[in-house]
Amino acid sequence: MKKLRLREDRLPSNSVPMEELERGLLIQPWAWLQLSEDSLLAKAYINTHKGYALLLSDLRQVWHEQVDTSVVSQRAKELNKRLTATPSAFLSHLRDLMCILLEGPADPRGATFSCELMPEGLSLRVRSELSGLPFHWNFQCALASPSLVSQHLIRPLMGMSLVLQCQVRELTSLLRLKDAEIQDYQENGAVLSRDRLKTELFDENAVLEQVVTENLPEACSIENGRSFATKLQNLYVTITKQGFQAERKRQGSGDSQASDRTSSSETDGILLNQPEQPFSAPSPSVLETLNMETSVPMQRPHLSKVKRKKPKGLFS
Repeated sequence: MKKLRLREDRLPSNSVPMEELERGLLIQPWAWLQLSEDSLLAKAYINTHKGYALLLSDLRQVWHEQVDTSVVSQRAKELNKRLTATPSAFLSHLRDLMCILLEGPADPRGATFSCELMPEGLSLRVRSELSGLPFHWNFQCALASPSLVSQHLIRPLMGMSLVLQCQVRELTSLLRLKDAEIQDYQENGAVLSRDRLKTELFDENAVLEQVVTENLPEACSIENGRSFATKLQNLYVTITKQGFQAERKRQGSGDSQASDRTSSSETDGILLNQPEQPFSAPSPSVLETLNMETSVPMQRPHLSKVKRKKPKGLFS
């Protein structure tokens, strides 16, 4: 793969490979949009010097558009005959609008968004103002290829499932160690001072069966995907970043230090490459992400020896 120079101000738009937009889109989180009666999952990456990439999904189909600055310039002229500006100015305005839209329910500077499903794809229309004049834009998305759906949904979701399974195993081991620690106290004469704190021995199969039974209805009724877009995106971004770095290493695109610098530079601009108005905090490590999602500490217990004569704490 051709090695990219990362300084945007040194790269003319017509020499930038479209792969950079693809990479930028890959490490964006999904956001949930409510547009009138339509709800969509969306992710976008806009680079003011290169173009933009956009993915939309209603959980039945996935649509995609990726354009460079030449397409932006031509479409802007067709839709906004009274406006004269550089492609970078149009892209900067679109980035500002999309940042606010994907961040939440706040009014994106008076702009209106609407979508229309057409035979050739999905059109996301934007109506706003730029320099005091009406500004119109149409994102013209076609059906995404199966490989793109796999890259942005199937493979990351499989990775997330494996990581969450590892978390379950880790927590199971921790609970078993806690049971062994409590049993050791009891065998040495300790008595629980408060009955309400008494717990039964951890039964992994029973607990997992109970969790599945209680949460299965919610898990099977994902509806519009809102819970996925609001609860799991830190883990999603962590998985996609790790997958991107692994792919670069497999392709032999440079040593590990160069890869780390490239990945860091590309992910610093996460969420439409606009660190000033991020949709969410930068993704933490996998361990921090899992702790954030579950609020369960994953530290190993410190099993130091205690004096047997005078048990303290919860035991008397």
